[in-house]
Amino acid sequence: MREGEGRPLADLSSYPFVTEVRVRFADTDAMGVAHHASYLVYLEVARVEYLRSLGHPYTDVRAAGLDFPVAELAIRYLRPLRFDDLARVGAVLGEVRAASFRMDYLLAVDGEPCASASTRHAVVGPTGRPTRTPDWLRRLAPG
Repeated sequence: MREGEGRPLADLSSYPFVTEVRVRFADTDAMGVAHHASYLVYLEVARVEYLRSLGHPYTDVRAAGLDFPVAELAIRYLRPLRFDDLARVGAVLGEVRAASFRMDYLLAVDGEPCASASTRHAVVGPTGRPTRTPDWLRRLAPG
């Protein structure tokens, strides 16, 4: 995450949406530590559930002819997630631009931050070409 982007690292209570994911055995290496790529799945779970909680499930987004592919990802690993940890994942909409938006995340176990992340999503139409960010998403933008 770039300096000045996102939410406070250690404050899960500042996120308007929090969901839980359990670290599966299949997500871990021989030491029982979650593989770094597993975090991307946890972010996606939080993002999809966050959109659903806003009344815009991803099935509806796609039915409207839109997709939100990940164009950029930044993650800061603070402490390892381990097999069977129940991680709370906070998600919030960040900056919204004409044809993209940012989401910010915090993953924590027992209140202890494990990772912070941000994803930038392109807004594309059925042909995969950039298109205008939907009005409902623009209205949710901070500030």
